[in-house]
Amino acid sequence: MAELVFFTGTMDCGKSTLALQMDHTHATRGRAGLLFTKHDRSGEAVLSSRLGLTKPALEVHDDLDLWEFVVEQVTNGRRVDYLICDEAQFYTPEQVEQLARLVDEMGVDVFAFGITADFRTELFPGSRRLIELADRTQQLQVQALCWCGRTATVNARVVDGVMVVEGEQVVVGDVAGPDEAPPTVEYEMLCRRHYMRRMNASAARAQALSPEVLPFDLDLCPLPGPRPQPPTAPGE
Repeated sequence: MAELVFFTGTMDCGKSTLALQMDHTHATRGRAGLLFTKHDRSGEAVLSSRLGLTKPALEVHDDLDLWEFVVEQVTNGRRVDYLICDEAQFYTPEQVEQLARLVDEMGVDVFAFGITADFRTELFPGSRRLIELADRTQQLQVQALCWCGRTATVNARVVDGVMVVEGEQVVVGDVAGPDEAPPTVEYEMLCRRHYMRRMNASAARAQALSPEVLPFDLDLCPLPGPRPQPPTAPGE
């Protein structure tokens, strides 16, 4: 019996890796599937993991009707047994409903992967609809860690080294003006405690060096080490 399953977790918990593994497992058993993604970290229409694994995928635009697309594929003679839907938090609620319809009326298994909440700790519309409609919501067991060593539960946005809690939910492309250097936008995993205190790793290091800070102001947490530098090629 076909299912709509939502696999969720924080950043760095292996969602895309699991998506690629699931596709491999089903394909080796003779099943035929389609891979979808949206705003992939690579910036291309590929499903990619932080371990370096990649596979071509179909880009999900806001105006794509997933029901009509899959029905057209089947009508043209293509077999579709399952869908792998990565970065599903960025799908529209209507697209999530189309996925549910494919499960119920076409018997297609749908495996969706994504995070639930944004840097403001607010649910993504796509994730909210998936939680509402999925037959199962499965939390991934791999846990990301905050700089303090606690389990990370929040995806914090860091702009030019400073944590921010306001702004657009999705930032795509250049957000600077024509005469401005684009800001450096990164995401960092934090535990709830340090998210609420607005203390990412760089803020903790800066606070530790301040002569005005008492020891207990640092939460008695081990200070984060220096950021790892990318490896250099021999001879550089």
